[in-house]
Amino acid sequence: MRKQMKPDKEAEFSYTGATGPQNWGSLASAFATCSSGKSQSPIDIVKDAAVHNPTLKALNRLYSPANATLVNSGARIGIHYERYAGALVIDGKNYTLKQMHWHCPSEHRIDGVQYPAELHLVHMAADGSASVVAILFRYGKEDPFLTKIKEGLEALTKEKCEGGEEAHIPLGELDAKILRKNTRKYFRYVGSLTTPPCSENVTWNILGKIRTISKEQVEALKSPLASPFQSNCRPVQPLNGRSVHLYDELSH
Repeated sequence: MRKQMKPDKEAEFSYTGATGPQNWGSLASAFATCSSGKSQSPIDIVKDAAVHNPTLKALNRLYSPANATLVNSGARIGIHYERYAGALVIDGKNYTLKQMHWHCPSEHRIDGVQYPAELHLVHMAADGSASVVAILFRYGKEDPFLTKIKEGLEALTKEKCEGGEEAHIPLGELDAKILRKNTRKYFRYVGSLTTPPCSENVTWNILGKIRTISKEQVEALKSPLASPFQSNCRPVQPLNGRSVHLYDELSH
């Protein structure tokens, strides 16, 4: 395990008390959008209200093996790629896979249902815009991707980070192609990052296929984190007139 100081100010917010989500916008001037923004995430996706959009295309994701690092940022567990690990293509625009991270329980809800976990695959375009693919998990069989990094998660649990520190565990070459399956249906809307600074104009793609995760795996994602971050989901935000669009391969 390697420890290093945080590159950002992620430790200055939390999910409870005075530094919790209801106060994020006032914690720092850079976080103002968390309270003033009108296109915030996450949201509750109401299936019957989603607009079937025949112009949407299947998610074109091409991932390739690349060196990866498992990171405990203090606020969440994630995987960062040091080099090119593939891309998501939307309307001819390339978004490169930069990192992924988990929230427990889920941040997005479907018809009011909150799931035990949610994975965010964060892609960035050359112009700085972001597109996130979100996968929701219900309890059931183990998630095969988490099984691949089980030893790294166990190492993170053995030593918790102090304030202002990150823990890094090299994973070697990791292939994310296992996360490309089951994209026959997804919901798309324009929202924001779900952590400060809550920057907007993020294109969200919520997969319709709910995957499975074991209770032990959820615990492995939570136990390395300090108690204010073990339930690291932001409450759902108002739509403020936004539409949620649906891609359904069968309808197309």
